[in-house]
Amino acid sequence: MTTVRTRFAPSPTGFLHIGGARTALFSWAFARHHGGQFVLRIEDTDVARSTPEAVQAILDGMNWLELGHDEGPFYQMQRMDRYKAVIAEMLAAGTAYYCYTQPDELEAIREAQRARGEKPRYDGRWRPEAGKTLPAVPAGVQPVIRFKNPLDGVVAWDDLVKGRIEIANAEMDDLIIARADGTPTYNFCVVVDDWDMRISHVIRGDDHVNNTPRQINILKALGAVVPQYAHLSMILGDDGTKLSKRHGAVSVMQYHEEGYLKEAVINYLARLGWSHGDDEVFSREQFVEWFDLDHITPSAAQFNTEKLKWLNAHYIKQTAPEVLAADIAQRLAQRGVSVAGGPDLAAVIALYRDRASTLVEIADAAAPYYAALQISDELAAQHLTDVARDALAALAGRLQSASWDKAALSAAIKETCTEKGLKMPQLAIPLRVKLLGVTQTPSIDAVLEVFGREAVLQRLG
Repeated sequence: MTTVRTRFAPSPTGFLHIGGARTALFSWAFARHHGGQFVLRIEDTDVARSTPEAVQAILDGMNWLELGHDEGPFYQMQRMDRYKAVIAEMLAAGTAYYCYTQPDELEAIREAQRARGEKPRYDGRWRPEAGKTLPAVPAGVQPVIRFKNPLDGVVAWDDLVKGRIEIANAEMDDLIIARADGTPTYNFCVVVDDWDMRISHVIRGDDHVNNTPRQINILKALGAVVPQYAHLSMILGDDGTKLSKRHGAVSVMQYHEEGYLKEAVINYLARLGWSHGDDEVFSREQFVEWFDLDHITPSAAQFNTEKLKWLNAHYIKQTAPEVLAADIAQRLAQRGVSVAGGPDLAAVIALYRDRASTLVEIADAAAPYYAALQISDELAAQHLTDVARDALAALAGRLQSASWDKAALSAAIKETCTEKGLKMPQLAIPLRVKLLGVTQTPSIDAVLEVFGREAVLQRLG
């Protein structure tokens, strides 16, 4: 049986976005499911747009999602000698040829074809054929190199997502595989890479479907094994249009910044166009065990931010506060808030974990426990009235000697309400404002317990 070898081959012209991350996840999971290898390749031949920062952003996104590669990263710009050697072999074999047609000449050919109602394309005037006389080589013109595409028959493959696809060779002209300056083109580099790296399954977005017949023909001309192809449908935004920057996060790392757990993002990406029965929540390990290409839908997947938030809330609830504490401490530190000397961070997180859908929400809730108290004039005027201040002073007196557990703290609050003739909210809300500068918190006795006697009395003082 052929060893399964998949690859993820992003172009470093931007971040690792959701669509790319899903492609990487499916390629990684397919290799892991079959005990194969997952190869990372950086397709950086677009020198004008490729940047080291974009490469690092892709690697950071892969690392955060823990989509570890077995080989690579391989960089196409470091493989130029190999591409040029293969082109030389193709020229010698007659499967490629020099073409001296200039861009303005090519445009004139296409204009004439359009005028005749024909599909605009290169007309093959430099294509060598038996008995054909080629034009005279123009002086001082650097030629491109074109692939000699078959003229007859069809190129076909059984797409593992879309089913049987057939394209007539007559529909395709002779693809440029090297530019006039000698640099090989994208479609050619991909073919040589997939061949050299022994890729068995190419899992990629369906924006590449039109490239596939050309790549298959070049692979066949090289005598290479043609991999199996699986083209994933696009991802639509919440509004049903093509996913774009205006739909929110442009990078998977932005989901990290916005407080999403990698487990939630992986689980959510897995369900974008793939399913295992009605299962919605599952671990990375379960996904690898279940994953196949048979259950990928050929129709577009729709991104649903609320669904992702729901999943994230689920994973936050399932994660121990002690595990979340390192992340929350870092988020607070980025705001200039230190947790040193404050209440136990895991205990604070435990108060909010079940009501938060992102880690940012937990950090927002935790910050007042450690930062200098800030009470808005509006809240002070509304809630810290003379009556409220009198009741808070009485409560502070009780808290001096109360046992520091929820039951005793709850009793102290109730006794103070009874003494001052107040209902619970008339004391609890001013107490929240005085402690944290907010009107809503989890159970106030639990907040007091976590805060600790010294900090509570200091803020009530």
